[in-house]
Amino acid sequence: MLRIVEKSKMTNEQDQGGALLSPAFSSAVSTSGSEPVAIPAFALVSPDLPSGQTVGHAQLFNGRGCSGQNLSPALEWSNAPARTRSLAVTLYDLDTPTGKGCWHWVMYNIPPNVSRLPAGAGDPSRALMPGVTHGNTDFGRPGYIGPCPPVGDKPHRYIVTVHALDVDRLDVPANATAAFIGFTIGAHRLASATLTCKYGR
Repeated sequence: MLRIVEKSKMTNEQDQGGALLSPAFSSAVSTSGSEPVAIPAFALVSPDLPSGQTVGHAQLFNGRGCSGQNLSPALEWSNAPARTRSLAVTLYDLDTPTGKGCWHWVMYNIPPNVSRLPAGAGDPSRALMPGVTHGNTDFGRPGYIGPCPPVGDKPHRYIVTVHALDVDRLDVPANATAAFIGFTIGAHRLASATLTCKYGR
């Protein structure tokens, strides 16, 4: 007989409401003495943001000296925990000059049967994901804000995370800050899957 055990590991680095987490993993534990059987990990991939690579032009901000298209990346994830009741997606810059990091994208109340976002889903005006909530970013407005770090900074690390949550909807005010939403996501997180990309200029 097998008993399923779901786990989520966190690094010792800055969490910031789930912005930086190691990939979730699961294992099947045998209760009859046989060897454990591995279960595929909760995983996130993007055709637009290969993990460890430089952010592409389309995903960069358009303004403040950057000339990108401000297009949120297409994302695909798999093996979310069985108890997932909703999902959230965030993009967090770990390396802002203030040292406090910066929320570039906060989207939540994604239905649990969704396993992908098309490119551009982070634009509230396009309504590509009806029913989801676009939370405020640290730029004072909702919706995806692409990378555009200061000239001369070392390449910034941008952490894209999909969070599996234990509630159908997050109970946060409509004008909630990104940090508050991130804190609430952390309180209801079952597991997270991440990818990291970078950009400097």
